[in-house]
Amino acid sequence: MTWTGAFGKGSGWLLQKIVNGLAISKISPNALTFIGLLINIVAAFFFGFARGDHAVRYFFYAGLIIIGAGVFDMVDGRVARQTNQVSVFGAFFDSVMDRYSDVAIFFGLLVYYARGNRLFYVGLVAFVMTASLMVSYTRARAEALIGSCKVGFMERPERIVCVILGALCNRWNVMAPALWVLAFFSTITVIHRIRYTYLETERRKALAAAVR
Repeated sequence: MTWTGAFGKGSGWLLQKIVNGLAISKISPNALTFIGLLINIVAAFFFGFARGDHAVRYFFYAGLIIIGAGVFDMVDGRVARQTNQVSVFGAFFDSVMDRYSDVAIFFGLLVYYARGNRLFYVGLVAFVMTASLMVSYTRARAEALIGSCKVGFMERPERIVCVILGALCNRWNVMAPALWVLAFFSTITVIHRIRYTYLETERRKALAAAVR
């Protein structure tokens, strides 16, 4: 077995132990989802209050906190399945809380750059926040029309990983290029989903016309 395979197996084992413990506690999966949001809000405060000599340390803390929130994001669905609490509302609630978590994190960064009078990056963070929401919205809206729209690279896990890397490595000013990566690939993903939905709706229109 390779070391990456061993790491994956070990991580899966640990995650399952956490899920087992949470299942025994009978905590609601929706409560776990909400706790994940609260943890991300704490990370946003660390971003927002980062200033001067402690900025690098606060960014590092924020990155670690987002990783912690990610654990709740990974276990809520597993707990729901293991305790037979899977529901349509649960999926909806999880999606809504994810959007709030995204906004909280980017709002924290927006406050950080605003306090430092870096207006260009205030605009960049605002753009990334908007693009991230549009990635999710275009998929949700497309799937209401065509059933499935999973195309595009910059999904939420990729966005979160990018933010975490930027936060943990901001000693070397990595957050700024991370934001550029998010802005570019989120925009490409939105365009990809718009094009895919257009082509799929046109294909269905053509099939319907052929049937007539």
